[in-house]
Amino acid sequence: MPFRVFPYLCPRFRTNIRPRNNVQRYFIYLSFDGTAYHGWQVQPNGLSVQECLERALATLLRRPVPVTGAGRTDAGVHASLMVAHFDADAPLDTDALADKLNRLLPPDIAVHCLRPVRPDAHARFSATARTYHYFVVTAKTPFLRPYRCRLFRTPDFEAMNRAAAVLPEYTDFTSFSKLHTDVKTNNCRVSYARWTQMDDTTWRFTIRADRFLRNMVRAIVGTLLDVGRGKLTMEGFRRIIEQRDRCSAGTSAPAEGLFLADVEYPDEIFL
Repeated sequence: MPFRVFPYLCPRFRTNIRPRNNVQRYFIYLSFDGTAYHGWQVQPNGLSVQECLERALATLLRRPVPVTGAGRTDAGVHASLMVAHFDADAPLDTDALADKLNRLLPPDIAVHCLRPVRPDAHARFSATARTYHYFVVTAKTPFLRPYRCRLFRTPDFEAMNRAAAVLPEYTDFTSFSKLHTDVKTNNCRVSYARWTQMDDTTWRFTIRADRFLRNMVRAIVGTLLDVGRGKLTMEGFRRIIEQRDRCSAGTSAPAEGLFLADVEYPDEIFL
């Protein structure tokens, strides 16, 4: 399974820190299988991971607890590491709360730890980088169907890596963004993008950037697969990016292969 726990992110902290105005902000580190959910964000007509987490926190803290996530994963997308923040009226026993949350939450959501942070720390806006993984398989794998995209023909991964290597040269990724979103800019700084073979039939695409647009990773993967299948040249891949037109890019890859894998923060926001 592709889920990973990050024990180095969860050291034991003193819980007698007294924040200003008796309000303490916490980062909560969790992972989830997104198969049963309509994404991270609360939805009016479908169950979300955020809703489950807020409901469990409200039960334990006996008041409504709004939670803000590091990003919005779409329906069916997973997270081997998601970060969210919430505010508490008083310092909490973080180990005990994590244990109680895991007892209340459904089995496909797991809390790894809670960390006290500065009052101005923000799970989304304080993040300096995010990493996503996308998994594909070139053979039928009945036990990993919810976590892998099945390819029926092996693409040219070397050609796909040559195309992926040009992504850090660009900043405007309008061509890989979902249409009609409410973001102010489509600029992102990609620092790493590469396909790696994991075993005889499994390949993983890793992409790291300061931020991601809605549907960006799946659109990039789908377009890279067009390169690997010989439907698109390197020059054509560049031209798609430069056209800044979502309609020119490839079809988005299926949700089940995508995992939010890491969210990075500056050390100084942690208490």
